[in-house]
Amino acid sequence: MQLKKIIDIINESPNPVFSFEILPPLKGNSIYKVFDIVEKLKKFDPKFVNITSHHSEYIYKPLPDGTHRRVSVVKRPGTVAIAAAIQNRYGLIPVPHIICKGFTKEETEYALLDLNFLGINNLLVLRGDEKGQDTTNGSPELYHEHATDLQLQVNLFNQGIGLEDTKIEGIETPFSYGMACYPEKHEEAPNMDSDIYYLKKKVENGADYLVTQMFFDNEKYFKFVERCRTEGITVPILPGLKPISKKTQLTVLPKVFRTDIPEELASRIRECKTDDEVKNVGIDWGIRQSRELLEHGAPGIHYYTMSVSDSVMKIAERVF
Repeated sequence: MQLKKIIDIINESPNPVFSFEILPPLKGNSIYKVFDIVEKLKKFDPKFVNITSHHSEYIYKPLPDGTHRRVSVVKRPGTVAIAAAIQNRYGLIPVPHIICKGFTKEETEYALLDLNFLGINNLLVLRGDEKGQDTTNGSPELYHEHATDLQLQVNLFNQGIGLEDTKIEGIETPFSYGMACYPEKHEEAPNMDSDIYYLKKKVENGADYLVTQMFFDNEKYFKFVERCRTEGITVPILPGLKPISKKTQLTVLPKVFRTDIPEELASRIRECKTDDEVKNVGIDWGIRQSRELLEHGAPGIHYYTMSVSDSVMKIAERVF
């Protein structure tokens, strides 16, 4: 069975594509939290829905004697199951994230097998962050260090080659995948030249398209795309946007995601008295940002919906 690839959808669409990313619900919560977001946004004809993946984290659990015990917990399990549920319930194309950090090569192979059985053949291949992880025990024999290493495992799987050179049968539709890029440079890259060098490797090794980290200054995206084209990176580069909704994000987002917030936006947020006012500013900025990106030829917009699905809905109503 030949399933639709995201790259083909982007290239064949007569209009810019609308897509969005969701998080699995926190452990113990209902999947209907995910369905509620999809219900809000499905009217905008999303071409695909990304589902994030989350590794286990170490927390310190207090004990009766006053000491603490370190335990490993997975706060947001269920990426593969949610991808299947969205595909079956809505007929939408799911794009589960496959990440290095916190997942062994063997666990990755099991996930790829499950997805193949389910008829899900689109992925976003990422390194993942190291938050809450013990980074001292990452044996290279067990874990991938970089997204490009994980990419090679997916490529071998597509050829029917598993770990330890085992043979994998029944791959009717090889995985197609996108990867991440950073208009403002990856936080660990020494410079933009180095970042572009490794980005080009991702594309040369098989990434069909790229999705950016969130950004708020469109000029950063335009210059980044121009630089990529100069360096021979020709695949579609989808801009990823997240509307600001809280005043605290004025400092949190630059700290966590290493993204600049333009002074025009920052000053408007500083003037807000409540988070409701901030939310409205974020929606207005998101509309302006989306329209300008599409006017300048962006192949679509990919929205990050965590805690802001209502804002994304209001932006999409004015843009798509």
